[in-house]
This record gives sequence, C-alpha cells and structure tokens, in this order.
Amino acid sequence: MALQTPLPPHLRRGLTTFSGSLFINNKTGDCGLRHIYTPGQEVLSCLPLQMMLYFNVFYFPFWCLAEGLMLELKYNLLPTYYQVLLVGAYLMIILLEGLRLYLGYIGNLQEKVPELAGFLLLSFLIELPVLLFLLADENTIRLPLEMAIHLILLLFLTSEIGAAFFALKGMTKQLARRFYLRQFEGGA
Repeated sequence: MALQTPLPPHLRRGLTTFSGSLFINNKTGDCGLRHIYTPGQEVLSCLPLQMMLYFNVFYFPFWCLAEGLMLELKYNLLPTYYQVLLVGAYLMIILLEGLRLYLGYIGNLQEKVPELAGFLLLSFLIELPVLLFLLADENTIRLPLEMAIHLILLLFLTSEIGAAFFALKGMTKQLARRFYLRQFEGGA
C-alpha cells in the first residue's frame, strides 16, 4: 500500500486551476473554473476549428525544423538586411504561433470570446502578413521545400481564420441572447 503525501494547499490550488484551464473535462470537482452545461444549453465550440488547431499543433514543429534548415542553407547568400528580416520574421512566427494556438484552444473549447478574438486578431493582423511576405517576396531565395511548407501553413492559417470567424460570430450571438434573457428574468 503506497502512502500519498499531501500537497501544500497553494500548490494544489495552482495545479487544479492550471489543469482546469487545459483539460476541460476535469471531473474532480475541486476546480472552480469548470464550465457546467445545463441540459438545454447549446455547445458552441467549433469542431472543424478544433480539428485544424489539433493538426496545426503537430505540424508546427516540423515547420520550425524545416524553416531552420532552409534558413541555414540560404543565410550566407542573402544581403544583410534580408538576413535580419528573415530571422525576425521566423522568430515572430515561432513565438506567436504558440500563443496563437493556445488562445485558439482555450477560446474554442471553453467558449471564451476574448481568447478566440485574440486568436483571430493574431492570425489575421500579424501572422498572415508575415507569412505572405515570406511567400511573395522576390528577393528572398525561395527553396521548393520552403514554398511547400509555407503553403501548408498558409492553408492552415486561412482555414482557421474562416472557422474562427464563424465560431466567434455564433458565440457572440449566443452571449448576447443570454444577456438579454437575463435582463428580462431579472426585471420580472
């Protein structure tokens, strides 16, 4: 029989809130952040968006590896300002992609409008222009593998933007309906 050592209360609370934010179906009951669905409530999470995010999470490490190799191959052949631009663009995509995918997961699964809106804004305003620059600029040396992996990432990105837009639209309509119903219930 194994003895279980109790965790300190502050560490236990931190772990339960962290696991509650990552794993939605937390059945322990000690996590205060769980989302309780009533029988008549419609689940607004977008399955196509969640599937695209899931596959994008697995594709992204391969994209990073291939981009690192392609940058290493062509780095010395580029002018200095393009070296700086490409390294900055790759670092920006690498850093923002993790945050973007996290916001997409949390916003979609937990039906949180601010996180999903942040995911949509990061995708459309920052990552899409940087990726289009990497694909369309004539002065960077574009290698065939690089074009292929950029096109796959662009396909993920554009399809996620479309799916997130419709998911966000549905979530905001449902939240507005709940708000108006609560106003009428509170006034009666």
